[in-house]
Amino acid sequence: MATPSLDTSTVNSRGAVGRLLHAPLYIRILIGFAAGILIGLMLGPSARSFDLPARLILRVLGALAPALILVAVVRAIMSAEIHGALAFRLCRLLLQNTLVAILVGLGVANLLRPGAGAALAAPAQRPAIKTDVVSQLLDNVPDSLLRPFVENKVIAVVLIALAFGIAARSLNGSEKRTAEDLIGLSFNCIIRVLHWVIALVPLAVFGKVASIVGSEGFEPFVRLAMFVGAVLLALAIQATYYLLRVRFGSWVRPLSLVRKMSDALVMAFSTASSTITMPLTYDRLRHRVGLRERSASLGALVGSNFNNDGTALYEAMSALFVAQLIGVQLTFTEQVLVILTSVVASVGAAGIPEAGLVTMTLVFTAVGLPVEYIALLLTVDWFLDRCRTMINVLGDTNVACLLDGRVPEEAEPRGAPGLG
Repeated sequence: MATPSLDTSTVNSRGAVGRLLHAPLYIRILIGFAAGILIGLMLGPSARSFDLPARLILRVLGALAPALILVAVVRAIMSAEIHGALAFRLCRLLLQNTLVAILVGLGVANLLRPGAGAALAAPAQRPAIKTDVVSQLLDNVPDSLLRPFVENKVIAVVLIALAFGIAARSLNGSEKRTAEDLIGLSFNCIIRVLHWVIALVPLAVFGKVASIVGSEGFEPFVRLAMFVGAVLLALAIQATYYLLRVRFGSWVRPLSLVRKMSDALVMAFSTASSTITMPLTYDRLRHRVGLRERSASLGALVGSNFNNDGTALYEAMSALFVAQLIGVQLTFTEQVLVILTSVVASVGAAGIPEAGLVTMTLVFTAVGLPVEYIALLLTVDWFLDRCRTMINVLGDTNVACLLDGRVPEEAEPRGAPGLG
């Protein structure tokens, strides 16, 4: 009886598909990018229909965003171990760093205007944005617990998260443990669904690139390269700001700090996650830099939940870049709204890879920008995500050094009240 033979071509094809599915995300994005260019050139304006997958995937990301921010903020408030005057000082440093990052991003984007001249299609009807800042703030005070999640109002979602986080933090005993378990379970479930959607990002890249190349040519991608350069410049300015603050606000010397924290910064770039890098950040701050235990733990452990300056900078620049691509001029009030939403959305970035893409949908929605153009940013986000994660970790390091003060622990007079 003849022995059945294996179809080696089938086995090899299955192996190739398996290797592709298990390849790193950035490899799959680059493949989607190349395939999109090819299809766009082949089909021309007919490739516009390939835009549908990107729109669907970004709609799902937008649906996940409010829930992610709610659970991430409540979880961060419940786990933060800070009290008294030190808590206010930490909050002041975190808010100051984030505001500086956003202002740097907006300043560079307004000065260089990397998206100007692309003339991509603008939305048929852009929602009217109120020009009165007070009215904007009042509109974001929720009059319903569910409406902010339906309308993707990030500030209202954060206000609800703050209320529930503070309430949950005041619980005691078994009630607090139950609340922590429920929040932890919710967070893990949202992250799992998010990973499923992120796995489809290369498909969104393929569709959006094919659509743009077919209908608009390569000019948007020239502008995209200029955007990458502008973001890297803004991140470099923010890093310089951090190191200058460390030089004049603490006993730590900047060059020595960068050298001793190099392991954590490299890990932040390679993993694109400040949360995964957090234990190494703490270890290097405590044992290589020599900070007090309290300073290192507050900067690395607490700061990683709230201090996402690189993400806030990137989201603000992305909003201006897309507005420039479609020829929309954001007013001063709308840019203030970008600042506010970027600050609160960056808190919900949760320190996980690609989470900034989710919260970016809320920033775009706040100022009436089409979220489908976020798919264009996906082609370079895998690289910029790693760069801004390094800035997030450097920001945590900056806060820890400033909290440690101008005198190292070993030089402190015996019996003097210290941080650690």
